[in-house]
Amino acid sequence: MRVLIIKLTSMGDLMHALPALTDAAQAIPGIEFDWVADKTFSEVPLWHPAVHRVITTAHRQWKKNVIQSWRDGLFSEFNRQLNQHDYDLVIDLQNNMKSATVSWFYKGDVHGLDKGYCREKFAYKAYKHRYAIPANQHAIDRMRQILSQTLSYPLPDTAPDYGIDFTQYDLPILDFDLPEKYLIFVHNASWLSKLWPLASWQGLVNKAVEQGYSVLLPCGNDEEYQRAQQIAAVSEYAYALPRLSLNEVAALTHRAQGAMCSDTGLAHLAAVAGIPTQTLYGATDTHLIGTVGKNQHHIVSDLICAPCYKRSCPRPEAVKGAPVCMDQISVDMAWHRLAEILPAQ
Repeated sequence: MRVLIIKLTSMGDLMHALPALTDAAQAIPGIEFDWVADKTFSEVPLWHPAVHRVITTAHRQWKKNVIQSWRDGLFSEFNRQLNQHDYDLVIDLQNNMKSATVSWFYKGDVHGLDKGYCREKFAYKAYKHRYAIPANQHAIDRMRQILSQTLSYPLPDTAPDYGIDFTQYDLPILDFDLPEKYLIFVHNASWLSKLWPLASWQGLVNKAVEQGYSVLLPCGNDEEYQRAQQIAAVSEYAYALPRLSLNEVAALTHRAQGAMCSDTGLAHLAAVAGIPTQTLYGATDTHLIGTVGKNQHHIVSDLICAPCYKRSCPRPEAVKGAPVCMDQISVDMAWHRLAEILPAQ
């Protein structure tokens, strides 16, 4: 059986879908998946052994210059790849207008969520077969329910299984030496309201180094790299990493002794790798998108306004939108919580 999955973004959302593929592979022996994903995150689907092929989109580029993209043949080439094979089922796991647009490119029927259940109002019109899956649950649970209904197998009552063993995956060889004992500190996030203060990260670096750990600070762009350099400046055993591919980040993450993370995609990578991790939450709800899996723990702000789901802090005492809730998470408490779950030295 061959199935096409449409789920374009984001990094964490793609990882949320992986346990559903594990369920399907266990229920339907021999099933293979192709996957439509944004080219920025195209490495993620191929980590799962049931994924055969990834078809990449460049919808950010298309949106910036629709006419030029059409003249360059980007739409026609994507359409050719999307309709190159006949699939037993095509399933939109994202259910917003971006993924619905991709669904309209496909010449056959597409399965997706019904009216009132999609993330964006009119996306349901792209689907021939529609399902009612409530949104007020964790994204992983929702993905598992969608696949079980579309592929007609009983929903397992087991814990989510990402189905990935990085020790068996052909990850790239890094062109730099890793410290013998190190932690990953994922300091960046796409929302200002998710950021822990820079001084707090610096304090946590000092705590880790005092206990004999080196600290690696990954980044995804120039701004994040500059922030990583500021954090790493407090110790010669902290390293701001240049931008790496997701496969390279996976190669260093799964070897780490543990991680402290902001609420961002790399936190979910730590969950996929199964390393001991504490993830910091203020603006968002762990019950809906929190990290899930072996060795995963959450440090959640107890401020009454959290979670607010605001991109910047709306409180009057907030300085330039910096989150008050994250500022109230102390370095001592964060280190104590992380140290509790790290392997014995």
